[in-house]
Amino acid sequence: MAKSQSRDLISVATLYDVARLAGVSTATVSRVVHGQDRVRESTRARVQQAIEELGYVPDSAAQSLSRRRKDVIGLVCIERPWKASALEDGSMLYYDKILRGVEATLREGDLSLLIKFLPEYFAPDAGRIEALSGKVDGILLGEAIFPLPVLERLAERTPLVVIAGPPTPNSFDTVTADNRAGSAAVTRHLIDVHGYRRLYIVDGPANSPDSYQRRLGIAQVLRARPGCEIAGSYRGSYSAESGVAAAEQLLAASRPALPEAIIAMNDQMAIGMLRCFARAGVKVPGDVALTGFDDIFPASLTDPPLTTVNQPMRMLGEHACTRLLDRIADPGLQPQVEVLPTDLIIRESCGCPPGTSVRQPVPRLAQGRLPGSPGPGVRSSGQIGE
Repeated sequence: MAKSQSRDLISVATLYDVARLAGVSTATVSRVVHGQDRVRESTRARVQQAIEELGYVPDSAAQSLSRRRKDVIGLVCIERPWKASALEDGSMLYYDKILRGVEATLREGDLSLLIKFLPEYFAPDAGRIEALSGKVDGILLGEAIFPLPVLERLAERTPLVVIAGPPTPNSFDTVTADNRAGSAAVTRHLIDVHGYRRLYIVDGPANSPDSYQRRLGIAQVLRARPGCEIAGSYRGSYSAESGVAAAEQLLAASRPALPEAIIAMNDQMAIGMLRCFARAGVKVPGDVALTGFDDIFPASLTDPPLTTVNQPMRMLGEHACTRLLDRIADPGLQPQVEVLPTDLIIRESCGCPPGTSVRQPVPRLAQGRLPGSPGPGVRSSGQIGE
């Protein structure tokens, strides 16, 4: 490393300084300093060179300065409304996978995790999440349900990575799945493979960036197929019980003229619909086809097994946590958006033969903004095709 990169050594060099100069995380520097073996030799040599160049001394005085770090990462999980009679706490199936990815990443650096569950109705002022910023080194936010100014203010106070945020450049880091391409893939399958023309949408929460992107994917496919139409929609909350409510409303309003296929914005709502249809004697896919999104484990156990879209939830946690540790080590990093690919999981509920189990990688869609697509932090109206 060039000596010109050295810092002024009048002040005591810290663990942060070494991490920035070596281009690694502070956890890696700590492993090198303490002689741990989970570091590549080339990385170890780079860290040791930075230590020598900066004159970093890991004695008690220097470590007291580096301990401005708390070695704690915060994970904020959003709780949406649900009842004890529902299939499960809907948010936990999602956050369980996210949590496993985060914990696996933190385990390598011997860091701790502080988890806060934030009810959705706290979103307008986000006071509790702002208070969390003083207790941790950085925050992972499970969903970008807060207004853009709130997210920007949080990012100014502490390192922040948003999971399931808008896939558009912003002033904070975002890691998300390719929701738009995934929903487009399942819509094309219903129309092009099975010939369905009348589709019903069970939407997610209005403040969910994931649901908004999934609506865009459906709208993009429908614009290219003029003979197809949306036969109606229902605003759900991602819970199984809201799927039951959607099915009950649909049966009351439409039977016997049901739509040909239903696209639910997540698996839990689709599973709730399956339960309601079974009680009402409606056959899936005989009377109506049904698809979900997420590919949670119960989706493979339903009768019939659910056609859905797999989003890599554990990988979302891993990548988001890695990015957060990088940002803690180097606050000057340019914010980035990482969009992880999805897979179409074809099973029986869409109308494919019993026993079908096919996984198809979903290619990325052209990322130009669709007509009517809002910019970052702008709330959508919830209408399909907006």
